[in-house]
Amino acid sequence: MDFTSDNAAGVHPAILRAVADAAGPEPAGYDGDRFSARLDDAFSQLFERPVKAFAVPSGTAANALGLAAVTPPFGGVWCHAEAHIEVDEAGAIPFYTGGATLMLVPAPAGKLTVAALDEAAARRRGDVHQVQPAALSLTQATECGTVYRPDEVAALAQWAKARGLKVQMDGARFANAVRHLGCAPADVTWRAGVDLLSFGCIKNGGMSAEALIVFDEALAQSIPVRRKRAGLMPSKGRFAAAQLLAMLEGGLWLEIAAGSNAAAQRLAKAAAGRLLYPVEANELFLHLNEAERARLRAQGFSFYDWELAGPEAARFVIRWDQAETAIESLASALASL
Repeated sequence: MDFTSDNAAGVHPAILRAVADAAGPEPAGYDGDRFSARLDDAFSQLFERPVKAFAVPSGTAANALGLAAVTPPFGGVWCHAEAHIEVDEAGAIPFYTGGATLMLVPAPAGKLTVAALDEAAARRRGDVHQVQPAALSLTQATECGTVYRPDEVAALAQWAKARGLKVQMDGARFANAVRHLGCAPADVTWRAGVDLLSFGCIKNGGMSAEALIVFDEALAQSIPVRRKRAGLMPSKGRFAAAQLLAMLEGGLWLEIAAGSNAAAQRLAKAAAGRLLYPVEANELFLHLNEAERARLRAQGFSFYDWELAGPEAARFVIRWDQAETAIESLASALASL
């Protein structure tokens, strides 16, 4: 009855079958195989425009390589104060950019707003003595389990573009967000002004592959060399590509997300009155005192205390493969507190 993280989930059978199907010899390695050759077209169909897609082994790699392509060492990246690139990626962004700074902006429920960015920007002189902003990073779904609507992304992107900034989206839980919104993937990315996207796969049933999607081919020019130099270009890239292709085939990525989202909604109803944020993806953040958390753990439930949301906050993440009995048991336990 583990609700700590969707990273602890298993691998979806369709992904395993795809890896097995790619296990035979190929005439070329790296990106020269027939699976990798299909990535651009597959993601171009999904996003309804030509894109460049790069397979990488982690979401951190996708975020870091994407931001490195648009942020110089002396540049800065505006992001939420609780963004994953700030609190959970061990300085990967300044490492891969050669020194760029994360420019943190607090805002409610994990979501940046134009007003919050305006307030943060107003505190800067903007002269040569300060970091020069180069990009805006949005997390979708956010680290609070909330989701940006297309109009919200568009407003933030407009703010960024007016200042000459590129817009990057950390989509580790992009599938959960799109499923919740019920919109086309394009509506909440390039049509709203996003330049680069980290397309999450691992949290959503994948094994060892994420994708960096670049909507402007000019921005993609340096990424192949950056990826190789960083040690993030798998020599047998067909296994990463096969996972991503299987995730897209038949809409599997949204089908998987639908299950974890629905389970989160069931738990939200059971925890009525305890929710710290709206439940819009596959995460719940609940107000639980020390005794209540101890009681749940004594019953066998695993979850994280979430100090970022307060001293009596707890986070529950619903995995794609969460057992039905675990969902029912947790719902019952939360309702009985």
